[in-house]
Amino acid sequence: MTGTQSKPLSPAELALLFKDRYQHSPDGVWAAPGRVNLIGEHTDYNEGFVLPFAIDRIAQVAVRLRPDRKVRLISSLAERKQVSVDLDQLHPGTMNGWTAYPLGVAWVLQQRGISVPGFDLYLDSSVPSGAGLSSSAAIECAVALALNDLTGAGLSREELVLVGQRAENEVVGAPTGILDQSASLLATEGHAVFLDCRSRAAEAVPLDLARHHLRMLVIDTKVSHAHASGGYAARRASCELGAEVCGVPALRDLSPADLPEAAGLLDEETFRRVRHVVTENARVAETVSRLATTGPASIGDLLDASHASMRDDFEISCPELDLAVGTARGNGALGARMTGGGFGGSAIAVIDVAAEATVRQAVLSAFAEADYARPDIFAVSPGAGARRVV
Repeated sequence: MTGTQSKPLSPAELALLFKDRYQHSPDGVWAAPGRVNLIGEHTDYNEGFVLPFAIDRIAQVAVRLRPDRKVRLISSLAERKQVSVDLDQLHPGTMNGWTAYPLGVAWVLQQRGISVPGFDLYLDSSVPSGAGLSSSAAIECAVALALNDLTGAGLSREELVLVGQRAENEVVGAPTGILDQSASLLATEGHAVFLDCRSRAAEAVPLDLARHHLRMLVIDTKVSHAHASGGYAARRASCELGAEVCGVPALRDLSPADLPEAAGLLDEETFRRVRHVVTENARVAETVSRLATTGPASIGDLLDASHASMRDDFEISCPELDLAVGTARGNGALGARMTGGGFGGSAIAVIDVAAEATVRQAVLSAFAEADYARPDIFAVSPGAGARRVV
């Protein structure tokens, strides 16, 4: 997937583009948001806890069913070139690039025994690609919701989460958990989603930044990451090894009190990986507690500790992310951390509204001085989950 645009097309504009290219109107337009993970990184596939929220940047798909088995795909992110495939020829090895996301969803639905006809699709997205904001899950969730509606499959949103995850795992090749799709499908405006990745139970947690005169800044470092690369898979393998040696089904089953014993059982690197996950789960729980009692201005130290753990124990940060976090923190941010799978992508900073200009300028200046690419800095608000918009 290449490119992004900061301002999405309106649903009506997307429907018009669809009609212009396919010579008929779509059956509808569906939208799904990207996400920011407030806290809880690499805990999802360890059956732990995460706290993401949907953002006000979305992927939109205009879709129309066809009477045959042909799928035609166009994306505004890929120079509007049309790709045509036969549904009966789909298997994981044949799907690549941006088309793997919508085609992967269609393949998973077929694997679940759902009759998916051919369809025409036009994609537009304002979720930055490679920024750690789940641009891929936004596409998967928009397509999954569209095909679920149009085929009458009747899958619940919780089931659609698993459809998107399986597409990501088996087609795209990224061994991710359910965090991204859950945030995109289950979020509500003004709230984060407290997700138990073992039971898949989700709870809305108030995250009303505006009422507390706060703002959430995203600092996209422009260092692109790829979850399907070896770093992510290696971290997951370390976690699985740690759980096996410690004799638990998943790292979710260890508490901070178990860490001294784990240190005696594990090699030094595996222990640090385990320590991150165990302490991160505790930080998620504490963040949820504080949001319910003392409010979002009180969670800054937890965000800071999360970043330090990802930098030092899980080793998934990079110099650009560390500079963004440190500069924001040093110029008035209440707390800051990298967000997403790591190895690039974005940092987030919770700031007082009055400090926004200062933080923005400080980060831009620090990146220029370090001779890094100019970061993209923008504010996000906790938004609504995936929905049909036309």
